[in-house]
This record gives sequence, structure tokens and C-alpha cells, in this order.
Amino acid sequence: MTPLKASLKRGVLVTAANWQVVLVQFVADALFKTLLAVPIVGGVFLVVLLAGGQPSDLLELPVRSIIPTMTTVLLAQPIALGAFLFAVTVVLIGGSMLMFLVKGGTVSVLVAAERTAGAIEHPPLRVPAFRRAAAFSLERFAEGSQRLFGRYVVLGAGLLLIYGSTTAASLVLVFNPAPESSWGITAALSLAIVAWITVVNLLYLLLQIVVGADDCGVHEAIARVIALLRAEFRSVAVIFAATLVLVVLTTAASILATAALGLIAFVPFVGLAALPLQLIAWIVRGLVFEFIGLTALVAYLRLYRIAQGQPSSAIRTIERSA
Repeated sequence: MTPLKASLKRGVLVTAANWQVVLVQFVADALFKTLLAVPIVGGVFLVVLLAGGQPSDLLELPVRSIIPTMTTVLLAQPIALGAFLFAVTVVLIGGSMLMFLVKGGTVSVLVAAERTAGAIEHPPLRVPAFRRAAAFSLERFAEGSQRLFGRYVVLGAGLLLIYGSTTAASLVLVFNPAPESSWGITAALSLAIVAWITVVNLLYLLLQIVVGADDCGVHEAIARVIALLRAEFRSVAVIFAATLVLVVLTTAASILATAALGLIAFVPFVGLAALPLQLIAWIVRGLVFEFIGLTALVAYLRLYRIAQGQPSSAIRTIERSA
């Protein structure tokens, strides 16, 4: 069995054995996005009231023009702008704290499960081995959340700082649109920003894993992540690419399902079932994305543990012979 296949298979099995963390992550993520949408939607209606019009007038504008229009209207009303920014900041900070707390418990559970799972990725798979990989308990989750919360807040603050800087750079592009003849430059810059955020998210995940696995500080975790990337860059890149492909395929399937449900909505009587079906599809999509993300987390964790234990070449030779 190749290292990539073994890592991904171990990630799938360990995550499935601890399915509770998938549910917790999904609920926390959905709650965070819902809370964040409240001040944003409120900001849209606030802009409409200040400008005098209908919400549909703002939503009918090109996507590229919505943010500049909202900003222009709010800048003319400093009190409204301050209230909007305050509401978004409060929700963003509060929701981020919730996510850091939940992620600490999730990582603690998966670290414990990965350590006790044994060679679960090698057949035959039996029920006792699967049960041995189940490490979830409310006590362990709560203890991990409390123990890692402070360090995850530090990591999250750095992540939010990078997000803020990237957002500011994106706004510069929005407010200074390039001529139509240079649309290729704009597209290239957009792809560069997306690639940058993707790399930042990968490094952020690796830092969370190292902090949770070794119970170390952030500075020490940075040094260990750098060492991991130097020793196992190819393996990390392959796992990342495999995860990215799964996410893209899942997104494509989700778009097709949404389009199909949209067609059903126009059918008389049958269209009444479209809303619950869309809700179910949204839940399934969210759970699948969380499962893929946690599977990748366990795969990186296995790679990090192997890199600490013995030379990767020896491990690969053993796994190929198995």
C-alpha cells in the first residue's frame, strides 16, 4: 500500500470512527456563517434605506459594483458605517472564538484516535479495530478545547490578520478596476490571491496539528512545520492535491444537485418538495466537506507522526511491502 493511499485510508477510517466531531464542526461552522450573514444582510438593507430604493436594485448590480456602492453610501453616513463595522466585528470575533474552541476539541480527539487506532488502514478491517479508533468523549473534547484554546487564538489572530491584509489588497483591485483590455491581469491577480489563501490555510492547518499533537507553543510549532515541509514536502503536496480534487468534485456535484433541485421547483405541486430537498442537500454537502477536511487533518497527522518516528524512506519501503 502506497503512503498516500495508507494516509488517506487511515484518515477516512479514523474520522468515521469519530463521526461526532464531524457533526460538531458542521454545527459550529453553520452557526458562524449564519451569525456573520446577519450584519451583512442588515448592511444591505441599511444601504437601501439610506439611498432610497429597493433591495432588488442593489442586488441587480454587478457583483463587482455591490461592495463599492455599499461603501460609498456608508462613507457618506459615518454613524451608519460605524454601526455596521461594529456589528460585523463583534460577530466575526465571537464566531472566530467559537471556532477556535471547537477546533481545539476536534484536534485533541483526532490526535488521541490516531495514536490508538493501530494499523487500521491495513486489511482486514474488523469491528474491534474500528472501535479502538473511536476516541470521542465529551470529557476529552472539553479538555482539549480548554487546553488548546489560548494557542489557537494566537494562530487564529495571525490568520485573521493575513485575511484582512488580503481583503484590503482585493478591495484595491475592486476600487481600481483595470481596463477591459487588461482583464487577463485582473484574472491572474485573482488566481494569485486564491492560491495565496489556499497555501495560508494549509500552513494554518499544519500548525494546528503540530500544536495539538505535541502540546507545544506556537513558535515551536512553526519550526516543526518548517522541518516537516523540508522533509516531507512531496507527501504533503500529494495529500493536499488529493484533498483539493475531492473538494472540487464534491463542489461540482453540489452545483449539479442544486441546479436539478432548481428545475424541480418549477414543477407544480412537486416543487413544494424542493425546499426540504435543498435543506437536506445543504446539510449533506456541509457534512461531506467537514468529513473531507478532517480526513486530510488525520492524513497530515499520520505523516507528521511518521516523520518524527523514523526516516520516511524506511516507512515507505515497509508500507509498499505490506
